[in-house]
Amino acid sequence: MASMTSMQPLRMPGEEKKRAPSRHSITIEKRESVSVTGVTDVISFDEESVIGETELGAIVIRGVNLHVNRINLESGELSVSGEIDGIAYENSGGHGKKSFMGRLFK
Repeated sequence: MASMTSMQPLRMPGEEKKRAPSRHSITIEKRESVSVTGVTDVISFDEESVIGETELGAIVIRGVNLHVNRINLESGELSVSGEIDGIAYENSGGHGKKSFMGRLFK
């Protein structure tokens, strides 16, 4: 299970989600940690992947023994450590293609 040192409180049904600033960046350090800014939501995470949402589309961080160190949706910050194997964006929508969420839950 992923460890979290700072976690955003769960939102109640109908409670409005706070939007992160539109600034977005990714910093990878030695394939051992990644920091992402501009994150608007975290969809899911486990030891092999972290799926987040940014204004530029969904971002998928894949690796081994991944741990979410920090999630702060008010400031749009996400910090993950572990053995980082790859990072990819999934654009929502597209020319007749299913959305990322549609492909994820088919």
